[in-house]
Amino acid sequence: MKKQDMTFGLHAVEAVLKHSPERVIEMWVLQGRDDDRLTAIFEIAAQWGVSIQYASRKALDDKSAGGQHQGIVAKVKPAKVLNDNDLHAMLDSAEATPFLLILDGVTDPHNLGACLRNADAAGVQGIIVPKDNSVGLTPVVSKVACGAAEIVPLYQVTNLARTMRSLQEKGIWIIGAAGEADCELYQASLTGPLAIAMGAEGKGLRRLTRESCDTLVSIPMAGSVSSLNVSVATGICLFEAVRQRLVN
Repeated sequence: MKKQDMTFGLHAVEAVLKHSPERVIEMWVLQGRDDDRLTAIFEIAAQWGVSIQYASRKALDDKSAGGQHQGIVAKVKPAKVLNDNDLHAMLDSAEATPFLLILDGVTDPHNLGACLRNADAAGVQGIIVPKDNSVGLTPVVSKVACGAAEIVPLYQVTNLARTMRSLQEKGIWIIGAAGEADCELYQASLTGPLAIAMGAEGKGLRRLTRESCDTLVSIPMAGSVSSLNVSVATGICLFEAVRQRLVN
């Protein structure tokens, strides 16, 4: 049984049941656990005829490969991998002003999961990542995302710089976060069709990605720490954009 076929954790399992119930094959729940939160999940599972079995903690630990499963694990069909064509189809049909997040080479599943949560909370319509040298939708990502992985589309593109050019041709302004920047984040205009590009852990944006941005911004740092975790920096940038969009 492949690790990528497992989803675990209360939020993650509930989200896949609500948004993609056809993907859920069967579920395992910790023996002796019976509470209101599980009752809600059981009701959704029953509507879709999903088989539920009780299992020991050791069995759940094994099925989740040692992950923090919170007493529930589901075997699921892999989610459809979205690509450039899906991204452009979404943009062509979207009624709202485009608001996207680009993650350049984020390989830590915990960081991608946290970025998905940020993106969902900020109302981002999709996250764009390079197909290679980037983490995809793993069970850990889904667990950390607390359901956001089932809501915010993740587009894996073959050539990130080319995709960025195609976004610009659609009138989407791309702002990249970098230490060497044209201005500080709070001086930049983040209204209108927008994509915010964030770099990988410790490395930042790659040269070609940085050069493909329309402008670069930096987050002002008052202390001795020179950089922030990518998910923290992403949250700061996204919600400054949300603030400006609410004001305007």
